Amino acid sequence: MKRKYVFGAVLLLFISVICVAFCITDNDEFAIARREVLLRRIGHELLLQSGDSTSRVLPVKKTGKNEYRISFEKEFTFKPGSLVSTTRRLLAKDVLSADYVVNVLNSGTSGVVYGYAISKSKKDDIITCIGRKQPKASYLINIKFKPKGVITEKSAYVLGSLPFLAFVGFIFLRYVEPLRVLPDRKNADMLSFGGVLFDANNKKLMINGVTIELTGTESRLLLIFALSPNQIIERGRLQKEIWEDEGVIVGRSLDMFISKLRKKLEPDPTIKIAVIRGKGYKLEINA
Repeated sequence: MKRKYVFGAVLLLFISVICVAFCITDNDEFAIARREVLLRRIGHELLLQSGDSTSRVLPVKKTGKNEYRISFEKEFTFKPGSLVSTTRRLLAKDVLSADYVVNVLNSGTSGVVYGYAISKSKKDDIITCIGRKQPKASYLINIKFKPKGVITEKSAYVLGSLPFLAFVGFIFLRYVEPLRVLPDRKNADMLSFGGVLFDANNKKLMINGVTIELTGTESRLLLIFALSPNQIIERGRLQKEIWEDEGVIVGRSLDMFISKLRKKLEPDPTIKIAVIRGKGYKLEINA
């Protein structure tokens, strides 16, 4: 039984991890798509600031795992201070990373015209020369984001909760599983199998209109069989659930009670309690 608890807890943990993995993947893909829109917005605002409201921002290119390039249809001029404030304002909405480096290149010379670094901790920002207006040229803007950690903040909260989920699953299996195997006999319903109607509450069998009385032990044994027809029931389980679980271990012969049950079930030829050598017993129903 303990092995079942461990298996259930591991299964619950595995399912939780898979769900988190899919959740993280889906969220990341959406965030990356949103980032590219923000990058286009940066290009759009730079053109407006230079007085250009008609030329196009060309498609944003991903030049590396965490690196993007914004290019433009025509030449333009920009103020470093405006570029810094624009990127900082728009990329503050990027949930994947708050740290990045911006380099402005002149496509004609391939040299870096201006660059700066923004950090989540503002004291680590590297910004210079923000007051010098740059001449009109064909500029490219490269933005490189700091690789995110293996676990983002939201993911950490979810993954951190997995041990708790496993614990809840363990407790759930510990108390629910025994209820499934050993239902409250006082509230058991009438059970029907083959041509037999079994009243576990009142310890009675009804076969072909004839009522047969059962002892308490016989009734409990038959209830276990009736709830798992055509399945092997181990001897150890029967002994434990009939006697040991009630705090009494006696030398009564299990085979004797099985034999008594067989005789009381004889009026219905479609039902047989078979011995499974080396394992236990099985209530065979051939209706």
